[in-house]
Amino acid sequence: MKGLPTTSSLRRPTWPVILTLLATATLTGQTRPAQPPPPSQSPQRPTFTSQVDLVTLDVIVRDKNGQFVPDLTKDDFTVLEDGVEQSMADFRLMYGGRELSVEMIHAPTAAPDGMILPPTRPVADVAGRVFIIFIDDLHLLASDSPRVRQLLTQITNTLIHDGDMFAVVSTGPSSIEVNSTYDRSRLTESIKKVMGNGMSPEDILLAPSSTSGPQEIRHRVNVAFSTAYDLLEQMKTVNTRRKAFIYLSAGYDFNPFTDSRWKQEQERYSRPDRGSTDGTITTEDSTNSATINPFDSGSFGFAGADLVSQLSELTKAANRANATMYTIDPRGLIAGPDINNQTLTTGEWRRYVQTTVDSLKTIADLTGGFCICNSNDFKKGLERIDAETSDYYLLRYYSSNPDPLRRVRNLQVKVKRTDLEVVHRTQWSLPIPRKR
Repeated sequence: MKGLPTTSSLRRPTWPVILTLLATATLTGQTRPAQPPPPSQSPQRPTFTSQVDLVTLDVIVRDKNGQFVPDLTKDDFTVLEDGVEQSMADFRLMYGGRELSVEMIHAPTAAPDGMILPPTRPVADVAGRVFIIFIDDLHLLASDSPRVRQLLTQITNTLIHDGDMFAVVSTGPSSIEVNSTYDRSRLTESIKKVMGNGMSPEDILLAPSSTSGPQEIRHRVNVAFSTAYDLLEQMKTVNTRRKAFIYLSAGYDFNPFTDSRWKQEQERYSRPDRGSTDGTITTEDSTNSATINPFDSGSFGFAGADLVSQLSELTKAANRANATMYTIDPRGLIAGPDINNQTLTTGEWRRYVQTTVDSLKTIADLTGGFCICNSNDFKKGLERIDAETSDYYLLRYYSSNPDPLRRVRNLQVKVKRTDLEVVHRTQWSLPIPRKR
């Protein structure tokens, strides 16, 4: 389309399976095939298959002071799926990012006198934690690149420790693809490549629009969500490990600056004014809504619903993989619009900021994480992520609801002690069956 920003660099990255080092781990969602009919049965008799899903939950239990409580047992927990109690198949305490068993509590045997043993190194297939650092540079402004690099340096120093496995992926021209590794220097090397390529408000106003809004925006969001979705599908192969998805982005809005875009189009293409009879340009804030034809805006009204739908599918993929998504907005505290941009109104800018921040909060809230938004203190949030991914209980059960038509299941975990706070993801969902 003439006038569209170039999208040659917006291809979805292709890389080998990111978590190959943990390929031997059991699947988070397992299917038990039905037994074949006895030989004596008639071959025309119908057989039915039953799917049994293994659900994994990471549960954090804190006391009134916000401290993790490590002395609970399996009998202290009750897991409910859609209000029905489930029988727990596995229970583990993960402390400091490692499984804590009775054998590990005892002090190690001392080495014989005169023998000097080298320090032990983490074994490749028993990572304490697994991190995906997702840099959505298609939605980060070039002017914010120094801030993003500084944030990634803080992540390297605060969050990624020896023994943690991590991968780094970007969505745009930064072209970062670091496969699973324990080498923290690889993250340091990636930081130098980060360069934001997001659309500025000026780019959005000048971009051609269709009846569903600027197509360039939808294309970029599709690339970002598709890339994240593929990574989450790969994370399903990792089990009994704490999986955290660190999501760096400035958020999403399918239909930003509606009135200013209309004004720009009217000036460029002499489009008729909506709701005005004297040829003057009217805005949403100054025009009586009763005089505006609602069909003039095409399908703009569905932009919000489209965004919600795509966010829902992304978070469902994270819940199936038992991956917690922590979103970070590198913009920090956001002031008003650029003083050089006289087109945007204050109301439009505020709605844009609110929508983009809400999209990041939705991703985090629906997967058991939180958003570091509207804050310039990233270190405090990273320390909280570090604590949440280090100390937790791992609970697993086979779902007693075999109904494949009920995709979304509500989860609730209770403990016997009423003075404790229990944090966990609240949903999991069945994948969409593939057509044969």
